[in-house]
Parts: sequence; C-alpha cells; structure tokens
Amino acid sequence: MERTKNCIKKLERMNKTIRFEGPDQVPIRDDFWAKFIDNWRDVFGLPTDADICKYYDFDYMVTLPNSDPHIQDFEILKTNDEETILKTGFGATIHKKVAYQMPQWIEFETDTIEKMNAFEFDDPWDDRRYFSEGDHQIAGIEENFTRDISAWVDDVKLLYPEFPVYGSVCEAYEMLWRIIGSENALLWIGLYPDEIGRFVERINEFALELLKAQFKAADGMLDGVIVWGDVAYDKGMLFSPDFWRRHFKDGVKAMVDFCHEQGVPFMYHGCGAVHAIFEDFIEMGVDCYHPLEAKAGFDVVDLRRQYGRKIAFCGNMNVIDWAQAPMDELDEIVLTKLNAAKGGGWIFQSDNAVPNTITPERYDHVVNFVRRHSKSPMNLGKCDIPDMSCRH
Repeated sequence: MERTKNCIKKLERMNKTIRFEGPDQVPIRDDFWAKFIDNWRDVFGLPTDADICKYYDFDYMVTLPNSDPHIQDFEILKTNDEETILKTGFGATIHKKVAYQMPQWIEFETDTIEKMNAFEFDDPWDDRRYFSEGDHQIAGIEENFTRDISAWVDDVKLLYPEFPVYGSVCEAYEMLWRIIGSENALLWIGLYPDEIGRFVERINEFALELLKAQFKAADGMLDGVIVWGDVAYDKGMLFSPDFWRRHFKDGVKAMVDFCHEQGVPFMYHGCGAVHAIFEDFIEMGVDCYHPLEAKAGFDVVDLRRQYGRKIAFCGNMNVIDWAQAPMDELDEIVLTKLNAAKGGGWIFQSDNAVPNTITPERYDHVVNFVRRHSKSPMNLGKCDIPDMSCRH
C-alpha cells in the first residue's frame, strides 16, 4: 500500500524525534474528550463527521485492537437516551451516562481470589480481534460509547497512507484492574501477593501475544507501539515500586524487546507520578514516555535536564494552563517547553487528553503556534534556555 509523501515525512519526523536526530519540527498529536470535539465542530462550523486528526494533520495515530480477555459483544442490561448499563468481555458491569465523559464501573464478575486464579483468557491470536468488527471495552466504552467497531486491520489500512500508525496493548496492571476492579487489585496485592504475582505473569504472557499478533495481522503497517500502563496517581505509585519491579517489569521489558526486534519505537503511557520507577523505564529501553501529567509534578524541560537523551518525551502541555492562562503567558509557556525539543526528544501533546474546558479557539491557537515556532532551527527568543540540545 502506497503512502503519501506527507505521511513519509511525518514518519521521518517521529523517528528522528524519538532518536534525537534533529527533526524538521516538533511532532503534534492529541486525544480529546468527546465534548471538546463537539464544541470544536460547532465553533468552526464543521460538519458532524469532521475529523480533527486530519484537520490538524497529526504526526501519528494510535489504534486499538480488541484486547478484551473474552471476545464477546456487550451484554446490554439497560439503555435509554441518557444512559446505558452493560457487561463487557472483561466481565465488568459498566454504567455509561451520555452527559459524562468517563463511565462508572459497577461490579466485576471476577470478585474473589478463587475466581481470579481460575480466570481464562481467550486466544490472543484469534482472528476476530484483528479482522472482524464487534464490541470491545477499551475502544468502545471507556471514553465514548461505540458499538460494532470496525475491524482493526481495516482501521490500520485506512490510516496507513496518511499517518504513521501505532498499535497498542495494556500493561498488566491496566488489564488486572479491569478484570478484578481497582479496589480488589490494590487490596489483593497486600493480602495475596503471590497469587496476584502469578496472575500478573499470565497477563504479561497474554499481552505479549496480543502484541505479536498485531504485528502479524498488520503485515508491515505498524510504525510503533504505545502501551497503556497507569500504575500511579498524582502523589505517587499505586503500590510498591518493588512489587512492580518483581512482577510487572519483566512483562514490559519483553514488549520493549519485541518492538525493537521489529525495528519500531516503544512508547509507554502512564498517568500519575511514576518518579520512583522512571529510571526503570530507561533501563528497559523505553523509547518515549507519555503523557507526563503536570499535576503529578512532571515538567518536560526539567526531565530533559535530568535525563538528557536517554529517553524521549510526549505530552506535558498542562491542560489547566491551556484553558486558563492569559494568552501572552500561554505563548511563553509553550515556547519554554519547546526547549525540551532541541535536537529532538519531545512530541507536543496535552498532559492527558484535551477537555472541553479548553476552547476550540485556544486549542487551535496553540497547535498553530507550535507549528510556527518549532521548525528547526528554533528561535525561542527570551524563553530560550542555552545548551539544552547538548545535554547527554
């Protein structure tokens, strides 16, 4: 399948950024709340199917195959114009209100340690995950409610000519809490550490096979991988860093190694304050870390000072500043952060997802501002920090 010249240019930009090889400009991408997209279309008078990713010509796209442990359509328990209650392939019962961005998890079928020990995963290589339309939780319910999602390979083929395409999979804790619930996950780590450890090992195996199967199904059309792995909140780790190293780290390392064997970069998405294990990500060879939440104490310029070119970064544009800062201050915030991109190493993105508290006009201003001011060589004026590109 042929790629456009613009797509090839974006892929080169992404790879040079992640490898600190001096891209032509800073790459841009983002995720959005559904209400922001609605506001954006209304403000700019765009049709209801206007694609914000194409409109801003983002530099990469992330795809979501069916990663549910059990391949099954949603079981609808209640639905009306305002809300839907349903059960998913994770065995989770979820309440999704139209008025709210995120759903509420009501209960989990796997609610005892015995049920967890007996839990079985459907085949990660099952063709339905990649070649058939259907329902699955992460793409279909967690932010927007969507059913009969198109076949993953069809999405990849649709994006491939115009965008660098990243596959994705959950790290073990992301899978764990969706199966047994956050409360049980954290409680059982304390009460049943050995049983949780053995189950995490099985999840690690499942995740790695999901990743391998994606590459097989995509047949050369994946340019990178992002792994979803929230193991922290804004004050620190959700559980002991030592427990993460003992049971979760090897699973991530195996995925990093596999991606590198395929010749593609590995990006790790982790919300919250993961400072305690950040050196571990570097040791494992993670190429890029995302989204660097500002409220969790991350600043991309400070990170670049501390870690130099050991790891690239994606995100960290504080959505509160984006929504509330006076425009001249907002411009200075962006220019200051661009210091972290000298010589490569930073992909511009929000520090999680763009909420509807940011007006479409302010979003549009910042994206175009980054495009104008991040072309190489950058001239950051009074916001310039000398010698940032020389840090190792």
